[in-house]
Amino acid sequence: MAEPNPKPNLLVRLRGSFEHTPRTLLLLFRSAKLAAITLFVLTLAAAVLPLGVAYAGKAIVDAVAAHSREATLRWVLIELALVAALALVQRGMGLLRSLIGARLGLDINGAILEKALTLELRHFEEPQVYDQLTRARREASSRPLAMVTETFGIVQSLVTLAGYGALLFRWSGFAVLALALASLPGAIAEVKLGNLAFRLRNWRSPEARKLNYLEYVLANDAHAKEVKLFGIGPLLLDRYRALGEKFYREDRALAVQRAGLGWGLSLLGTGAFYACYASMALGAASGDLTLGDLVLYGISFRQGQQAFQSILSSLGGMYEHNLYMSNLFSYLAIPTNDGASAPKIALPDVAKNEADDEAGRERGIRFEGVSFRYPGQEKLALAKLDLFVPRGQSVALVGHNGAGKTTLIKLLTRLYAPTEGRILLDGKDLVDWDLDALRRRIGVVFQDYNRYQLTARENVGFGSTPHMDDAARLSRAITRGGAEEVLSTLPSGLDTQLGRWFKDGTELSGGQWQKVALARAFMREEADVLVLDEPTAALDAEAEHAVFERFRKLAEGRTTFVVSHRFPTVRMADRILVIDGGRVIEEGTHAELVAQDGRYARMFALQAEGYR
Repeated sequence: MAEPNPKPNLLVRLRGSFEHTPRTLLLLFRSAKLAAITLFVLTLAAAVLPLGVAYAGKAIVDAVAAHSREATLRWVLIELALVAALALVQRGMGLLRSLIGARLGLDINGAILEKALTLELRHFEEPQVYDQLTRARREASSRPLAMVTETFGIVQSLVTLAGYGALLFRWSGFAVLALALASLPGAIAEVKLGNLAFRLRNWRSPEARKLNYLEYVLANDAHAKEVKLFGIGPLLLDRYRALGEKFYREDRALAVQRAGLGWGLSLLGTGAFYACYASMALGAASGDLTLGDLVLYGISFRQGQQAFQSILSSLGGMYEHNLYMSNLFSYLAIPTNDGASAPKIALPDVAKNEADDEAGRERGIRFEGVSFRYPGQEKLALAKLDLFVPRGQSVALVGHNGAGKTTLIKLLTRLYAPTEGRILLDGKDLVDWDLDALRRRIGVVFQDYNRYQLTARENVGFGSTPHMDDAARLSRAITRGGAEEVLSTLPSGLDTQLGRWFKDGTELSGGQWQKVALARAFMREEADVLVLDEPTAALDAEAEHAVFERFRKLAEGRTTFVVSHRFPTVRMADRILVIDGGRVIEEGTHAELVAQDGRYARMFALQAEGYR
């Protein structure tokens, strides 16, 4: 694990206390402008009202000392009104903070998830990006509001401190200086400890993700069978507890250090207060101060000291909040290449295609010197691949696991960009296509397809979200995917909740889920490139044959890519590519490859032997 970043000096920390405050306040005003303005106004009121209460207290004591019943009653009623107003203001501030926090948390979490939609597939395979995402989401609901609250609190404390300072200055300028100096050590310590807390939590982000992962494995239906059958639950639980105990010990040590240091340094402030208070009391005893002045100055020193400590403590808190907000803003600033700024190319229509053909434009998919290396890997997954697939041709990809078949598909669908070379669709580089337009042209089912814990309608309709309510299209997709029988067994048809995560959910078998995934792919009727990446692995031989018979009919006139280990499926293709080590080592029809007596022929013979 990497060591924490070096400690910044105090001046850097203080400067950093407001580094991200403007952007955070901008987020606040975008989410809840009226509420934010109202909260600021109430904050100013909350700063001024205590000054009035303190002065009313002084006036009450002086009125009592003067034996004036009328003045005493008048000032008591004034103090009552001020205290009632202060209580109302504080209640209003609490309500607004609650509402703003909920609104801000929702909007920021939405921004985090919106950013996740723009991330490329490679980002989801980079641990450091997951660390950034974890850090951003961990504090998204609390830190922005805390920063806003601290900012407004500093304003409130400054106004209050200015008022109490002015009152105290009438008695002694030294008292104001003592008020300030006695509070500094505690505030400096809070800044340092806040930075230590941030560094500690940032440092252990990878382990925090591991803790969350262990919890997910132990309490998730996708892992329950193996956890029970292999008896790995106690092992994982022990790891979870060990890691959790490590976090607890670190947090406990920091909390004890914070509490002990805070108590020790608070004694300085307490000593300064009682030194000044003793001086005030002696002044009142000698007649230099009235009893009302004693009450007023005593309250002013105590409340002013608390306001000053609050400001300095808030600076430490602001620094810590800014450190956490830097996580959010750095995550939102992750550079992506989602095609938003790329030149836009509209979906092709038949008439335009024909015109382009007449002009001699190439129609099909071409890989030119394409190499690809996964992030953090030294070995190439594809190496100098040159390939042309004419429009309308069906291609089967064959090879051992890890040979590069699925990588080729991911590059074709622009889930990744080539490390070297380029891929062209109809003569245009994929990077020049509008991403949404490109992907509308491609219908794909991966071997690790999703099982959405949603309704059957949504599980199928997600293949083409604009047509989710198109009953005819849904019906055609279900038929083409071979899912009619699955739907017929569901208690509420398309409106049945699938999976066991939510109430009244119906779980499907692996083969049934696969048919639903196939139906989802067939929802994309406008697609002229169809890709099936081991989509029938969970189906029996008869069901697989039925799927591919339908697929052959539906694929007429379209470009198709099929990744499969089953040779009865592979031999249906117009052209078979044998991939090994990221390269095409053989290609041809089934008959041609068998006649060559190479890798394909040996693989076919081995599989055929298994059926004898």
